[in-house]
Order: sequence, then structure tokens, then C-alpha cells
Amino acid sequence: MAHTLLVTGGTGRLGTLVTPLLRGGGREIRVLSRRPHAPTADTTWFTGDLRADEGIAPAVDGVDTVVHLAGGAKGDDVAAANLARAAARAGVRHLLTISVVAADRMPLGYFTAKRDAERAIADSGVPWTVLRAAQFHDLVLMTAGAMAKLPVVPVPGGLRFQPVDARDVADRIAELALGAPAGRVPDMAGPRVYGIGELVRGYLDATGKRRLMLPVRLPGGVGRAYRAGDNLVTEGITVGTRTWEDFLAERVGQPVG
Repeated sequence: MAHTLLVTGGTGRLGTLVTPLLRGGGREIRVLSRRPHAPTADTTWFTGDLRADEGIAPAVDGVDTVVHLAGGAKGDDVAAANLARAAARAGVRHLLTISVVAADRMPLGYFTAKRDAERAIADSGVPWTVLRAAQFHDLVLMTAGAMAKLPVVPVPGGLRFQPVDARDVADRIAELALGAPAGRVPDMAGPRVYGIGELVRGYLDATGKRRLMLPVRLPGGVGRAYRAGDNLVTEGITVGTRTWEDFLAERVGQPVG
């Protein structure tokens, strides 16, 4: 009998990388999207909204493995809870989700929602896997590009990140999706830790832009957490292969360093 997998967020950055890796071997691939899609030869499309709890039941009916990659700025906890309930009712045998490094430590709403999403999946009764990943290079690129539009770039002191390439994460997700449920697996991050100033300077060098950089202090509990490195995990992790410099050289087209 063919193994059937459902991918949520299949049209997003990570989903478009993961879905092709799951095809083959007689597997049936489904994708749940908020927008209708024309049928394709290798994918069955379902339309639904995870946060609104609409269209989920038909998508998970008869599915063996759910690969939950959908996410947004808010509401990830609600979406995961709705999906987990539907997966349990449908008898899904493996529920895999992507989360964020330090979901249980950073005092920010996005991280809290990710933590609660993990709990909803772990408490669903469906055998599960959670992979926490650091920020993708794509997000750092977007952030650095926005900062570089300013004549003077503020650089919060003490902020460090270990960005990871989405392709490395996609490879790991596909491996986990085709394996047995594993619970919380080692977090995934890139091969280097960077200060925010290093990341922005790399972007400026790669794009040939010149900007003044002004050190600033990020106040409050969020600033303290970042300065303490609460958003980092440097031990017991799965490390990606592509650095920020590698990514910039590909995306911007100029060598960095």
C-alpha cells in the first residue's frame, strides 16, 4: 500500500523545498493550501485554513504522515492544535512539525506560539517529531535588506544568531518524514554564530553598499535574553553545511569576505 504524506505550508519557502524530496517510491503526496490549485500529476491539492479550522479533515483522511510546515507571524499555536485534533481523529501515524530554536526560552510572542504549537502536537496522541531550526538565511537577508535602506543602520549590541540554510533544513525534514516518529530531535542551526553587525556588514559588502552602523542597546527582557544567548544552541545540534557567506554569494552574486 502506498505511503500517503500531507504537507502543510507546501507553497512556502520550506515547503517548496521539502515536497519534491518526498516524491517517489510509490508515495502519494498531498498539499494543503489556503488557495485553490489546479491538479498536478504528482500532487493532490487540498484547500483549507488551519487557523480557521476549515478543510483539514478531508486533507488528513487516509494520511499516514503529516509534515506540518505552515507558519506565520501569529496563530501558529491555534493552527497546530486544529491540525493535531484532526490528525488524531483520522488515525494519522506520524505528525512532524518544524519549530524554532529556543521556543521555550525567548520572551516573544512568536516563540511562545511555537512552544504552544509543539505542546499541542505532543499532547495529541499522534506519534510525533519536532525539529527546531534557527532563523533561515532568507529571513536574515530580508532583515538586512530592510535595515540597509536606512542612512544609518542601528546595530543592537549583543545580538547573535546562527542562521541556517533552508535547503539544509529541507533535507533533514524529508529524512525525518520518511522515518519513524522520533519526538524532539536535535535542534538544527548553521555552521557559524554571527553578531548582528557581522550579518549586516556581510550584506553591505556583498551588495556594494556603504552605510554608517550605529551601536544601540536593545532594552528590556528581550534584550537581556538575546545578550545572554538564550536564542542560541551550540551543543547537541544538527549543523547545516551552508554559511551566510555561501548564501550571499549565491543570492547576491558577489563573494563575501
